[in-house]
Amino acid sequence: MNGRKQALLKRHRRNKRLTILILLVVLIGSIDTWVVWWMIPPLLLVCWIAHEAWFSDHLFYSPKDDYQYDFPADTRRYPVRIEKGVLQVPEGFQLADTLILEVHLRGRLLGRFIDPYVRVGDDRQDFERGVRGRRYLNLSGQGEALLVGALTLSGRFCRLSGEATLYAMSNPDYAGQRLMILAPHADDAELAAFGLYHRAEDVSIVTLTQGEIEAESYQRLGLDKAQAACLKGRLRAWNSMAVPLWGGVAQQRCVQLGYYCLQLSSMLEAPEQGFGSRESGQYDIRPVRQYNDFSLPGDQDGAPTWRNLVADLAALLERFRPEVLVTTHPEFDPHSDHIATTQALREAVAASAWKPSTLLLYANHLNDNDRWPMGPAGYGIALPPAIEPLPGDRLWSPTLSVEAQLDKAMALGMQHDLLEPLSTKNRLRRLLQSMLAGRRWPQTGENEFFRKAVRRHELFWVRPIEQEPPGEPL
Repeated sequence: MNGRKQALLKRHRRNKRLTILILLVVLIGSIDTWVVWWMIPPLLLVCWIAHEAWFSDHLFYSPKDDYQYDFPADTRRYPVRIEKGVLQVPEGFQLADTLILEVHLRGRLLGRFIDPYVRVGDDRQDFERGVRGRRYLNLSGQGEALLVGALTLSGRFCRLSGEATLYAMSNPDYAGQRLMILAPHADDAELAAFGLYHRAEDVSIVTLTQGEIEAESYQRLGLDKAQAACLKGRLRAWNSMAVPLWGGVAQQRCVQLGYYCLQLSSMLEAPEQGFGSRESGQYDIRPVRQYNDFSLPGDQDGAPTWRNLVADLAALLERFRPEVLVTTHPEFDPHSDHIATTQALREAVAASAWKPSTLLLYANHLNDNDRWPMGPAGYGIALPPAIEPLPGDRLWSPTLSVEAQLDKAMALGMQHDLLEPLSTKNRLRRLLQSMLAGRRWPQTGENEFFRKAVRRHELFWVRPIEQEPPGEPL
C-alpha cells in the first residue's frame, strides 16, 4: 500500500487506542458512583461487541462527504426524476451501455446500524452506514427497463432525492478488440476482469510478480520462512499461468515475469539496481518463468531491475500488439505494486514500437474504504468513494450473467492466496456482523474478495493513450 493508506491506518489505530484508553479511565473513575467494579468486564464486552459489529470498518472519510466525479465533456447528461419509486427519463433520452445515476442519499436512523442500500430494479447497491451526500448508482444493464418507464428505485434504511442526474456513456465492446491485461499479482486479472477476458476474442495476460511474501501459513508444513516464501511464489506463479485457462485463455497467451512482491516501487526509484525477494532470499527472476512460451529481455541476466521490467513489457507489447491495455488505476488503487505496474506500462508504451490506443483502468483496492464494493456478492457495483477530484474519465461497466459470476468465483477459488482460512477473530467478527448488522457473505469462499469481486458488473475507467513525453502520466 502507499504512504497515504499507511498514514490513514496509523491514524485510525491511534484514535482507536485513544478511545479505548479514555473509556477505561472513565469507567475506573466512575467506580462507586454509577458503576460498581463487577460491571466493568460486561461493559467492556458490550463495547467490544459493538465495535466488532458496527465500528470495525476502515472508513477514512465521513459518510456525509459528497463523492467528487467529473465525466468527459461529451458525456450525455439528463435531468431525471424519481416519482412513486420509478425513474422517469426525459424525452430524447438515448440508451448507452454504461448508465450512472447521480443522486443524493440520506440515511435513516436504522441506517446507522444496518448497511443502507438502494434497490435498482432487480439489483441492489449498498452504501456507508450513516450516508448523507452525493452518490453514484450503476444502472448499466437496466437500459431496457429504463426506456419503458419500468425501472424502480427504492431506498432501504435510506432516502433518495426526487431529482437526480443520469449520465449515459457509450463504448465499443472492448472484448472484441485485442486486449492485454496487466496483473501486478496472480489473481488481480481475475478479480478485476475475469468477466471481460473470458469472452474476449484475443487476450493476453501478463503477471508482474511472484507474490511470494506473507507465507506464514506454509511454515506449518515444516518449512522455514525462506522456504515457505519460495513455495508460495512457485504456487502463485503457477496460478497466474493455469487459472486463465478456466476463462478460455491458453497458457501460450499468459506470461509470468517473476519480479518480487512489494519491490516494484523500490525498483522504480533505482532503475539499474536489482531488488530481490524480501522473504525468500531469491534474486534471480528466471526460475518462475519456466512456463513462458518465449524468452524476454529480462531472461538474459535474470536481474530484478526496473530496466528489465520496462524492456520486458515493451517486448510484450510488440509481440501481442494489443489495442487495449487493462491495468490498475493510478489514482484509485493505493497498493505500491499496482501503482508501479501502471508506471512501468507507461514507460514501456513510450519505448515500444507498438502503440495501443486505449487504457481500461481497474481498482482492486481503495485508499478510503476497504469494503468497496459494499454489500453482498452478486449485486451491482456503485461507483467507489472519490472524496478528492479525479481525472474526468469515461466509464465502461459491462454486466456478467449469473453463469459468468459463478465461473468467476470458481476462478478465484483456484487462487492459493485466496484460500487462507479466516482467523478466529475475523470469524467471530463476521458472526457478530451477520447477527447485528445484517451482513452476508457468499458460500463460494471465505476471503473477502469472493464478496467484493463476484458481482453483476465489472467497472473500468476508460482513458485514451496519447503520445506523451517520458515522465508524463498516461
